[in-house]
Amino acid sequence: MRKPKSVPWLTTGEDFPPVSQAWAESDPAPGLLAAGGALDMQTLLQAYGQGIFPWFSPGQPILWWSPEPRMVLQTRDFKLQRSLQKTLRRFVLEPGCSLRFDTVFERVIKACAQTPRDGQPGTWIVPEMIDAYTNLHRAGHAHSVETWVDGELVGGLYCVNLGHMVFGESMFSHQRDASKIALAGLVAFCRAQGIAMIDCQQNTAHLASLGAAEIARADFVDQIKQNAPKPSPVWIFDTLYWQQILKPQT
Repeated sequence: MRKPKSVPWLTTGEDFPPVSQAWAESDPAPGLLAAGGALDMQTLLQAYGQGIFPWFSPGQPILWWSPEPRMVLQTRDFKLQRSLQKTLRRFVLEPGCSLRFDTVFERVIKACAQTPRDGQPGTWIVPEMIDAYTNLHRAGHAHSVETWVDGELVGGLYCVNLGHMVFGESMFSHQRDASKIALAGLVAFCRAQGIAMIDCQQNTAHLASLGAAEIARADFVDQIKQNAPKPSPVWIFDTLYWQQILKPQT
């Protein structure tokens, strides 16, 4: 029997091991890279800059992941399904509907905390994560994309932004298609800003249905190296951005 693989334990401020050392598909937790450390801003920015993200459940230490392969959504490949396109066209024309950025970040992340990931019991967005990403948001590195209907927040998502890299984190929906509208808005914004890729972290059927696909981790890290040093966009949503995904096909 093969001896179980050990997980490096990080002290606060210690550098991450190379992502190539993350557990492989044949290991008990594929993509697991390290445990421990802290969720301070410097550590989180260092992690995202290397293709690493935290994900852990209540009662666990901080766990750091870098899956191989990596699930990403190339913004050019976003699938605007016919039913969603109809819903989105109505949404754009309805006076009481709007897509907003960063007006209620804490409400969005707390709503996401009530929505388990596919196949995962309970939440992974523990209070320490909420505090950490709220701090990232206050510093301009994390953003919320919000779907509003008649003055009510009905869905949305939050993400991390480094230059021309966007790292999707979690979505929630209180009305049908509300989180998909938020994702469509993010795609439209990214296309308008010349951002080619949104990180989706892990493969799910839902993400695949929207056009996301897996790429090699090495290719993903190369994209970070190329795009993270670029200037970050101004996170303001202009309704003209909807033309990026709703304009007639030619």
